[in-house]
Amino acid sequence: MRLVLLSCLIAILTLPVQAENPTPYSGTKMIETGQPFDAFIKRLTTAIRDNKMGIVGDACATCGAKGIGVTIPGNRVLMIFSPHFAVRMLKASEAAGIEAPLRLYITEQPDGKARLTYRLPSHVFGVYKVPSLDTMTKELDEIIARIVKQATG
Repeated sequence: MRLVLLSCLIAILTLPVQAENPTPYSGTKMIETGQPFDAFIKRLTTAIRDNKMGIVGDACATCGAKGIGVTIPGNRVLMIFSPHFAVRMLKASEAAGIEAPLRLYITEQPDGKARLTYRLPSHVFGVYKVPSLDTMTKELDEIIARIVKQATG
């Protein structure tokens, strides 16, 4: 029995290691901003507001970890949307409401610089196959592009 268990353990340990897929969904963008994490958060927040989107949520894993005495690199999710788009989205597809708000994920890299990861709205909402929703998401793609350009520029 021990020999069988040992053989199984050896077989498991010799399996090839699989790397994480950092962008498992279509339309995912990852941008190395070249900016310090905290400075980028400020620039991104300004760009969001300048482009008439609202920050409807701010999840800070770094803050939560600090609250339990653990230090981790900067890690934030800014959730953004606009009431104007919310009304249009729900008119087009109530089911699509689960996709809002849009998320911008900011992570601090080992060099202290920020990485921005997000999914294009056209991919987030595109799975619903609703023409009026597709029209709206093209507008959102453009707004997100402007936000990213302003924050990273």
